[in-house]
Amino acid sequence: MNGREAGPGPFARTAPGTAPGPPPVLEITDLRVTYEPGVRAVRGLDFSVGPGEVLGVVGESGSGKSAAALAAVGLLPPGARAEGSVRLRGRELLGRPDAELSRVRGKDLAMVFQDPLSALTPVHTVGDQIAETIRVHAGATRAAARARAVELLDLVGIPDAARRARAYPHEFSGGMRQRVMIAMAIANDPVAIIADEPTTALDVTIQAQVLEVLRVAKETTGAAIVLIAHDLGVVAGFADRVMVMYAGRAVESGPVGEVYARPRMPYTIGLLKSLPRVAGPRVRPVPVEGAPPPATAPDDGCAFAPRCPIAEPRCRDAVPPPVPVGPGHLAACVRADATEGRAEIFPVPVPPPAPRRPPRDERPVVLEVDGLVRHHPIYGGTFLKRRAGTVRAVDGIAFDVREGETLGVVGESGCGKTTALMEILRLAAPQEGAVTVFGQDTAALTAARRKALRRDLQVVFQDPFASLDPRMRVASILAEPLAAHGVPRARRRERVRELLDLVGLDPVYAGRYPHGLSGGQRQRVGIARALALEPRLLLLDEPVAALDVSVQAGIMNLLADLQTRLGLAYLLVAHDLAVVRQVADRVAVMYQGRLVELGAADALYAAPAHPYTRALLDAVPSPDPARERRRRVPPLPGDPPDPAAPPEGCRFRPRCPRYAALDGDRRRLCETTDPEPHRPARDADRRVACHHPGER
Repeated sequence: MNGREAGPGPFARTAPGTAPGPPPVLEITDLRVTYEPGVRAVRGLDFSVGPGEVLGVVGESGSGKSAAALAAVGLLPPGARAEGSVRLRGRELLGRPDAELSRVRGKDLAMVFQDPLSALTPVHTVGDQIAETIRVHAGATRAAARARAVELLDLVGIPDAARRARAYPHEFSGGMRQRVMIAMAIANDPVAIIADEPTTALDVTIQAQVLEVLRVAKETTGAAIVLIAHDLGVVAGFADRVMVMYAGRAVESGPVGEVYARPRMPYTIGLLKSLPRVAGPRVRPVPVEGAPPPATAPDDGCAFAPRCPIAEPRCRDAVPPPVPVGPGHLAACVRADATEGRAEIFPVPVPPPAPRRPPRDERPVVLEVDGLVRHHPIYGGTFLKRRAGTVRAVDGIAFDVREGETLGVVGESGCGKTTALMEILRLAAPQEGAVTVFGQDTAALTAARRKALRRDLQVVFQDPFASLDPRMRVASILAEPLAAHGVPRARRRERVRELLDLVGLDPVYAGRYPHGLSGGQRQRVGIARALALEPRLLLLDEPVAALDVSVQAGIMNLLADLQTRLGLAYLLVAHDLAVVRQVADRVAVMYQGRLVELGAADALYAAPAHPYTRALLDAVPSPDPARERRRRVPPLPGDPPDPAAPPEGCRFRPRCPRYAALDGDRRRLCETTDPEPHRPARDADRRVACHHPGER
C-alpha cells in the first residue's frame, strides 16, 4: 500500500454554516482502493469523525463501503492497493508496515465485522479471545485479562458472563456472537470503532439489542464510530451524521436529520423513497431503476446519471464536486439546486387496476394447514446412538390461504417459518396434522397426482444465485420446468419470451448465464421460472432478503402486480415486517414452532394483541430520525429459548414484558399452561395464543 500526505477533502472539512468542532479522531482524505488493474472500488473518498460522534455510511452493494473500512484498518487482501490518507488522531496509517498497524488495530482503532462467526476463532473460548487482545495491547497478566473479559461480556449483556466466557463461538447465537465482537472491540478503550454491517444478518429484535450494546460501548469509551449499513432505519436512529456512497464516492453528507428531511442528491431521494414503512398508510415503495456501474467503469461524469430521472447532458461532462446545500450538508450533484422538496423526482408507481373479488370467506381455499407438526430427533452417544431429545421445529400450527390473497409468516430465525413452508412444499404426509392443497390432502397423493399438483404450486427461494443452475442460460432455466411437464419445444420458446416480458426483463437476457445478471435480475428469473407452468399458489421464502433496498422495492412491486394480473395466492415467509406490511393481506406470527397471532394485516399492525407481535413491531427501525430518537423502545430481552427444551407453560414467558407485570394466579397461568390460539371477543378475524391478550 502506498500512503501520501493529503489535505482535507471536500467531504472531510467543516461545511459552511457550521461551527468548527474538536479535531477529528479519524480523518480519511482522497482514499482510493484498487483491487486489480482497472477495478477501482473506492475513487477518492473523504470523511472525518469527531470524538463520541457516529457517522453512518450507507449505499448499495458495491458502492465501496466495506472496501474503505478494510483500507482504513489495513486489512485489504493481497494485491489490493490503497492510496490517499488515513489519519488516526493526526497519525498517518496508510502505507505503514503491518507490524506497526498491528499495534494500532485492537487498541486505538477497532473493527466489528459483519459475520462474527468467521471473525472469531472456533477453537478458542470467547473469554480467551477477548483476554488475548487485552494481554497483547495492555500487557495485563493472564488472570487480570480473564477478569476483564468477564467484565466486558457482562457489560455487553451476555448473561452469566463468567460461565459463558468459557464457551466457544459456535455455542452462541448470532446476536450474542456480535456482542462478543463488540466486547472485544472496546476491550482497550479505542478512540475509533468501525462497525461494518453489524446487524445485517440479525432479526429485528436481536438487531435492537446489538444497537443498544453499541450505544453502551460509545458511552463507555467515548469512541468515534463509523457505522456501515444498508438499512437507513438503523442509521436514522443511531447516527449523528450520514454519508451516502455511490460507485466508490460520497455523493451526499450531512447531519442525519437534515439529509433525511431534505435530501438533495437524486440517489439519496431514491433510496429513501424505496424503503417500505411499518407505520402509516400503505404506500408503494419506489424502485431506483437500473444498476450501479461496474467497478471497471471510467470516470465519465456523474456515475448516477444513467439512472437519474432528471439527468442533463452536463451531468456527463465531469464528475460533480460536492457543493453546500444546507448547514453542514453537502451534495455532489450539478442539479442540487433543482431537487429541494422534489420527492416527485421518483414518482410512486401506479399499480394495475385491481379486479373486483368477492369477500374473503366466499373465495375458495387454495391451501389449508391444520395441526402441522415437524419434530426433529436429537441423538447422543459415541458408539450407541440414543435419542437424547427433540427439536420442536413446528409444533401444531393451523392457517389457510384463500384465492388471490397473501399470507405473510413472520418471526425470528429458528421459529419454524421455513420448516413449515418446506413441509407444505413436500406434498407428502406430515408427521402429524394435515396439509390440504387445492382441496387435496397431501397424505393421499399418488406420485402422478403429486407431479400434476406441482404445476399449481411453485416456490421462489431466498438466494436467487444458489437456486439457479450456473451452467444453464436463462432460456434453458425457464424452459426446464416446461420440458419436465411435456410442453412442446415450439411452445417452450414462445413461453420463455412471455415470461421474460412478464417479469420486466429484456429478451436479450435469455442468452445470459446467472453470473451475468444482477441480484434483482436473478430474482426476476427465479420468479419467471416459478410462473412458467401458470401456478395458482406461490410459496415465497424470503424473496427479497438478499437484495439492496432499491432492488427490493422493484421485486415487491412486481409480486404485487403479478398477483393482481394473474390472481395468484402467496404464502410469504419473511423476517422483515416492513416488507410484509406492504404486500400481505393477512399475517401469521410464529414463535418457537407455535402460531402466536394471526389476523388481517392492517388490524394486526395497528393494534397487535400478543406481546411478541408488539415487540417485533417496536424493534423495526424507521427512516425517521426524529421518531427514532423519541421512541427508544427497550429491546426485547434475551434470545429465543432452545427449541429442544422449551420452557414450561407459555414459551414466550421468559422474555415477555407483560408477564413481568403480572402477579398471583395470572402469573401462574402463564407458568403452567401453554396458551392455545383463540378468537378475542372484539375481533372475530383474529387468533391470539396469549392468556392476557391486548394488555399494554
